[in-house]
Amino acid sequence: MDTFAFIIHPIDPKRDVSRKYPFLGKVLSERQIDFFSTFFPPVYISEIEGIRSQSTGKEIKGWFIACPYTPRRMMELPEKMVYNKIIQTGRLAEKLGAQILGLGAFTSVVGDAGVTIADALDVPVTTGDSYTVMVAVDALREAARIMDIPLHSATAAVVGATGAIGQVCAELLADEVACLHLIGRRLDKLEEVRDRLKTGARAEISVGAKMDALASAQLILTVTSAIHDVIRPEFLQPGSVVCDVARPRDVSAMVAAARDDILVIDGGMVDVPGSVDFHFNFGFPPGKAYACMAETIALALEGRFEDYTLGKHLTRARVEEIASICKNHGFRLSGFRSFEKEVTEAQIETVRRNARQARLAQK
Repeated sequence: MDTFAFIIHPIDPKRDVSRKYPFLGKVLSERQIDFFSTFFPPVYISEIEGIRSQSTGKEIKGWFIACPYTPRRMMELPEKMVYNKIIQTGRLAEKLGAQILGLGAFTSVVGDAGVTIADALDVPVTTGDSYTVMVAVDALREAARIMDIPLHSATAAVVGATGAIGQVCAELLADEVACLHLIGRRLDKLEEVRDRLKTGARAEISVGAKMDALASAQLILTVTSAIHDVIRPEFLQPGSVVCDVARPRDVSAMVAAARDDILVIDGGMVDVPGSVDFHFNFGFPPGKAYACMAETIALALEGRFEDYTLGKHLTRARVEEIASICKNHGFRLSGFRSFEKEVTEAQIETVRRNARQARLAQK
């Protein structure tokens, strides 16, 4: 049976540590968890079974393994030290017999986005970012449809547009919307992305480093590598859709509390083919996974045991290839979630109603 492994790590320290070690999650503070994670070894989490391709009937199994560092710890510690811990975790995957390794959350963006880690390991590595791009854009398209936002006349924004994921998301959206704002910290890099995309793009493309551009956007896709939230309630117009692909998330929890007239969705949730049992609660309903996890699983189903998505530059061709592979094996965009909870049809209708009322009040 072909195999894979996927690295996770604590993003919300107390919550995520509690999922494996309830007592430690209860008694330790976030800062204590950060400190002790420096000395903690890689952790075996669970075996994953029940995955079966819809097209070939092939079954595979895998494992969750954990790098103990939190995002804040990965940013605080020397890069080499972080690499070493992720590589140690990868060697645990090799000992388990994994034939391909996926890097989850911050382990996929540290330093050179997996290149150094792949070079140090015998098992091939992928960040899962290629399928993350396609699922995020598909989620935004579906949310636009539900919220009655015509793509061809919409204004969209990509926050984190100079990153590996953000650039290809922007490339896909530039073919479908009327106006596209590219937002990031470095104007020179944003201008490079704009200049590359504007030839042949349908959208009028603008760049900026400030979030006030979001006020004119109906569709927002955010995918920064920030440790703290960057999108706040006052930035957003009524009836807009925000697809948050980043982990840790970019959208402030205050948005959900203060704005019942916008739709915030978590990017990247897909249905996994077969009767998958992860034997671990990572915050998703049964049978569903992040898109980055799905890329790793799909490559194992396909028998593509090779370094797949690595580095700071993704290509549209690779994004479209993994989307085709995933579709063939039975992966598909799942229902919407927002701040770890299911988005119901009733909630969507409430957002639509409140948005209409807010727009009337603004006139």
